[in-house]
Amino acid sequence: MTPAEYRALAEFRFLIRRFLNKSEKAARSVGLEPQQYQGLLTLRGLPAGQEPTIRALATRLQIRHHSAVELVDRMEKRGLFRRERSRNDRRAVLLRVTHRGEKLLSRLVRHRIAEMAESGPALARALSAVIGASANGTAHGRPHARAGKQKTTDVTRE
Repeated sequence: MTPAEYRALAEFRFLIRRFLNKSEKAARSVGLEPQQYQGLLTLRGLPAGQEPTIRALATRLQIRHHSAVELVDRMEKRGLFRRERSRNDRRAVLLRVTHRGEKLLSRLVRHRIAEMAESGPALARALSAVIGASANGTAHGRPHARAGKQKTTDVTRE
């Protein structure tokens, strides 16, 4: 790794972390825990055609199923989510964002989109620098992973 690669990656990570910290503070400012905001956003922003299930929520939040159940339980108690039976498959339980959840999410999303308009260009430049530094690394005789054949490394074992 070159110093430029380290700097580029560190800058990119810093900008992502700063954006996430501001998102967490914004969530708390309206009385939500950061994971509740993420849950609302995830459920409302599911890809077209994907059913709003606990499994989908767990997958998109990258948490375990039982953790998603606990999150949904807390959000249901706060009036942010509600569970309902699927009309197509009565065994399936679907999640819905309540009117209260929609109002809070709308306020936060408007604020976060405004933040992205401000910080997005710097984040895009940092990502370009990471990609550029990585591409330049191949010129120094180091192979770089091809799309679809990326090697993953468990850094905890190194």
